[in-house]
Amino acid sequence: MSLIKWTSEEYGTGVSQHDDEHKHLFGLLNGLHASVAAGERGSIGRALDGLIAFVAEHFSAEEKNMRKASYPALDQHLMEHEKLVKTCINLQQQFHAGTTEITTETTTFLRDWLKQHIPNVDRKYGPTLSAI
Repeated sequence: MSLIKWTSEEYGTGVSQHDDEHKHLFGLLNGLHASVAAGERGSIGRALDGLIAFVAEHFSAEEKNMRKASYPALDQHLMEHEKLVKTCINLQQQFHAGTTEITTETTTFLRDWLKQHIPNVDRKYGPTLSAI
Protein backbone atom coordinates (compact mmCIF):
# COMPACT_ATOMS: atom_id res chain seq x y z
CA MET A 1 0.00 0.00 0.00
CA SER A 2 1.34 3.39 -0.99
CA LEU A 3 2.04 6.02 1.62
CA ILE A 4 1.63 8.89 -0.84
CA LYS A 5 0.28 9.18 -4.37
CA TRP A 6 1.17 11.97 -6.79
CA THR A 7 -1.69 13.67 -8.58
CA SER A 8 -1.36 16.79 -10.72
CA GLU A 9 -4.37 18.33 -8.99
CA GLU A 10 -2.77 18.07 -5.58
CA TYR A 11 0.94 18.35 -6.37
CA GLY A 12 1.40 19.72 -9.89
CA THR A 13 3.68 22.76 -10.11
CA GLY A 14 3.41 23.37 -13.84
CA VAL A 15 7.13 22.63 -14.24
CA SER A 16 7.33 19.20 -15.86
CA GLN A 17 10.93 18.51 -14.78
CA HIS A 18 10.09 19.05 -11.13
CA ASP A 19 6.72 17.31 -11.34
CA ASP A 20 8.52 14.25 -12.75
CA GLU A 21 11.09 14.47 -9.95
CA HIS A 22 8.31 14.71 -7.37
CA LYS A 23 6.68 11.60 -8.82
CA HIS A 24 10.00 9.75 -8.54
CA LEU A 25 10.47 11.06 -5.01
CA PHE A 26 7.05 9.72 -4.04
CA GLY A 27 8.02 6.32 -5.45
CA LEU A 28 11.23 6.30 -3.42
CA LEU A 29 9.36 7.25 -0.25
CA ASN A 30 6.79 4.52 -0.91
CA GLY A 31 9.68 2.08 -1.35
CA LEU A 32 11.20 3.13 1.97
CA HIS A 33 7.81 2.76 3.62
CA ALA A 34 7.44 -0.76 2.19
CA SER A 35 10.92 -1.68 3.46
CA VAL A 36 10.02 -0.40 6.92
CA ALA A 37 6.82 -2.46 6.86
CA ALA A 38 8.85 -5.55 5.90
CA GLY A 39 11.33 -4.86 8.70
CA GLU A 40 14.40 -5.60 6.60
CA ARG A 41 17.18 -3.36 7.93
CA GLY A 42 19.43 -3.80 4.87
CA SER A 43 16.58 -2.90 2.54
CA ILE A 44 15.64 0.04 4.74
CA GLY A 45 19.21 1.35 4.61
CA ARG A 46 19.41 1.10 0.83
CA ALA A 47 16.00 2.74 0.40
CA LEU A 48 16.90 5.50 2.86
CA ASP A 49 20.22 6.19 1.12
CA GLY A 50 18.56 6.27 -2.30
CA LEU A 51 15.82 8.59 -1.11
CA ILE A 52 18.21 11.04 0.54
CA ALA A 53 20.53 11.06 -2.47
CA PHE A 54 17.61 11.83 -4.76
CA VAL A 55 16.28 14.54 -2.44
CA ALA A 56 19.68 16.27 -2.65
CA GLU A 57 19.70 15.92 -6.45
CA HIS A 58 16.13 17.22 -6.75
CA PHE A 59 16.69 20.17 -4.42
CA SER A 60 19.81 21.10 -6.39
CA ALA A 61 17.85 21.06 -9.66
CA GLU A 62 15.05 23.18 -8.20
CA GLU A 63 17.51 25.66 -6.73
CA LYS A 64 19.45 25.92 -10.00
CA ASN A 65 16.24 26.69 -11.89
CA MET A 66 15.08 29.18 -9.27
CA ARG A 67 18.40 31.03 -9.55
CA LYS A 68 18.22 30.97 -13.34
CA ALA A 69 14.71 32.45 -13.23
CA SER A 70 15.60 34.97 -10.49
CA TYR A 71 12.84 33.53 -8.34
CA PRO A 72 12.06 36.15 -5.66
CA ALA A 73 11.41 33.68 -2.81
CA LEU A 74 14.65 31.74 -3.36
CA ASP A 75 16.15 32.46 0.06
CA GLN A 76 13.07 31.26 1.94
CA HIS A 77 12.85 28.17 -0.26
CA LEU A 78 16.54 27.38 0.36
CA MET A 79 15.98 27.55 4.11
CA GLU A 80 13.18 24.99 3.89
CA HIS A 81 15.39 22.68 1.82
CA GLU A 82 18.36 23.08 4.17
CA LYS A 83 16.26 22.26 7.23
CA LEU A 84 14.95 19.02 5.71
CA VAL A 85 18.38 18.00 4.39
CA LYS A 86 19.95 18.47 7.85
CA THR A 87 17.19 16.40 9.43
CA CYS A 88 17.58 13.64 6.83
CA ILE A 89 21.37 13.50 7.01
CA ASN A 90 21.26 13.35 10.80
CA LEU A 91 18.72 10.54 10.64
CA GLN A 92 20.77 8.70 8.02
CA GLN A 93 23.95 8.94 10.10
CA GLN A 94 22.17 7.74 13.23
CA PHE A 95 20.57 4.84 11.36
CA HIS A 96 23.88 3.65 9.91
CA ALA A 97 25.57 4.06 13.31
CA GLY A 98 22.90 1.80 14.78
CA THR A 99 21.61 4.42 17.22
CA THR A 100 18.15 4.85 15.68
CA GLU A 101 15.70 2.98 13.51
CA ILE A 102 13.60 4.11 10.59
CA THR A 103 9.94 3.62 11.46
CA THR A 104 6.54 4.39 10.04
CA GLU A 105 6.71 7.61 12.09
CA THR A 106 9.76 8.54 9.99
CA THR A 107 8.05 7.85 6.68
CA THR A 108 4.91 9.64 7.88
CA PHE A 109 7.00 12.69 8.81
CA LEU A 110 8.53 12.73 5.31
CA ARG A 111 5.13 12.28 3.68
CA ASP A 112 3.64 15.09 5.72
CA TRP A 113 6.56 17.38 4.85
CA LEU A 114 6.02 16.73 1.14
CA LYS A 115 2.24 17.15 1.47
CA GLN A 116 2.83 20.58 2.98
CA HIS A 117 5.87 21.70 0.96
CA ILE A 118 4.88 20.90 -2.61
CA PRO A 119 1.38 22.47 -2.68
CA ASN A 120 2.22 25.42 -0.41
CA VAL A 121 5.81 26.25 -1.36
CA ASP A 122 6.84 24.59 -4.64
CA ARG A 123 3.66 25.55 -6.46
CA LYS A 124 4.55 29.18 -5.98
CA TYR A 125 7.58 28.83 -8.27
CA GLY A 126 5.50 27.36 -11.09
CA PRO A 127 4.70 30.57 -12.97
CA THR A 128 8.26 31.92 -12.67
CA LEU A 129 10.07 28.68 -13.57
CA SER A 130 7.75 27.72 -16.40
CA ALA A 131 8.71 31.02 -18.09
CA ILE A 132 12.40 30.04 -18.44
